[in-house]
This record gives sequence, C-alpha cells and structure tokens, in this order.
Amino acid sequence: MPKSSFFAIPLQFNGIFLILRYITLLYNTVMVKKLSIEALTQEALGEMLPLLDSNEKRIITENFHIQTFKKNEMIYNEGEKAELLMCLIKGKVKIFKAGIGGRSQIMRLIRPVQYFGYRAYFAGEDYITAASAFENATIGFLPMPVVDELIKKNNRLACFFIKELATDLGMSDTRTVNLTQKHIRGRLAESLLMLKDNYGLEEDGITLSIYMAREDLANLSNMTTSNAIRTLSCFAAEKIVVVDGRKIQLVDEAKLRKISRFG
Repeated sequence: MPKSSFFAIPLQFNGIFLILRYITLLYNTVMVKKLSIEALTQEALGEMLPLLDSNEKRIITENFHIQTFKKNEMIYNEGEKAELLMCLIKGKVKIFKAGIGGRSQIMRLIRPVQYFGYRAYFAGEDYITAASAFENATIGFLPMPVVDELIKKNNRLACFFIKELATDLGMSDTRTVNLTQKHIRGRLAESLLMLKDNYGLEEDGITLSIYMAREDLANLSNMTTSNAIRTLSCFAAEKIVVVDGRKIQLVDEAKLRKISRFG
C-alpha cells in the first residue's frame, strides 16, 4: 500500500468524527435554546396558561416571541400604535410620560412577571405613555389581535384581564392622591417603599435591589431633582436611610412607613 494511502484512512475518519462532533454540538445548542425559550414562555404566561384549553395554549405559544433590551433602551414611545401585550420576564421597566419643561413623570414601575402595554389597545388609543428598560431586560410579546380573539371566546381569560385592569386602576387612583396631597417627605418615603415592594432587597436585608439616579427618584416622587437630593440627605441625617451613591439602604423602615403614611 502506498504511504499516502496508509495515512488517508485515519485522516478521513478524523474528518468524519469532527463533522459528527459539530453536528452534536449544534443539536445540543439548539435544544438548550429551545428549552430556554420554552421555560421563559412558561414563566411569562404562567398566570394565563391555566385559563386556556390545549388549542388556545398552542395559539398563544406559537405567537409569543421574546426580545432583550439594553439599559435605557426604549420599548415603546408615546404616540405609537398599541399592538402588543408585553410581559416583563427579567429586569426592570419604567412607564413614564413626558411633562412640561422636559421633565418626565414615572407613572409605574414594572416588575417580573407583570403584563403591560395593552390598555391602550383595549381603549382604541395610541400609547399615551412611553416605556424603557431601567436595566437589561427580557420581555415577551404577544400580538393583541390574538389576545382579543381569545378573549371573545374565553370568559375566564376576559375576567383575568378585567381584574388586571381594575387592579391597575385602583393603584393609579391611590398614587394620584398620594402624589398630589402628600408633602415632599411623604412622597419620597412612599417611593422608597414602592421600590422595596416592587424589587425587594439585597442579601443584607436593607439595601434596595434597584439603583436609581436622583433624577429618576425625583420623577417617581413628583418633585424636582434638587428636592429629592435634599430630602434624601435629611433621611440620611435622621438615620432613616444610608446613601452610598445610587445605593440606598433602608435602616429604619418603620419610621419610613410612618412618614409615608402621614405625608
């Protein structure tokens, strides 16, 4: 046998082995990605899926898609057509509205796993607010025409969205009263407690697990940035909070709740 033929066989088998290894790696990657997407879908639609039959579940999952957003990236803008139901899977999202003089008012903070962006569609309106990612976020999207068709046939799903809208309306009413009637200290205290309720605390049990710029904290509390800085400094001097840059620790939550309650 020629010398070149002797080495051809192992080289040929080596090439086949590499191809099979690549195919296996590609298959495993695809399967992991598929399982990850399925897990995210189940997580996002966990409250909705039990209300659906098998055919409705198939329709939902076939039309559901997932997208990631970087910090401060816009999700939708004021004036755009409302066409999608959105569900925050991971991260943090703020709903806000542009105000006079370039100031924004943060209307709501979205936490995992919450639905948002669908009210305008039901009202037959364009978006009257805007949404952006507070930090890197993973969001699931479902076309509203698909949801609308399912609601017309599924009373349980219709009741689910009625409850969601009613809950949001009640929270909005309460927040409107608090922002207009409470003094600055009460408004800021309420905002800090809202951040804790929405996003929780870090492992030390006192540090808010969201780091907000003073401007965002002011926009959440319906006050100027200078007032937010000054009031937060007062809370720190009174040993109610500890401030380290954007990191805020709630060291006396009971007192903070008392300030929030009595405004």
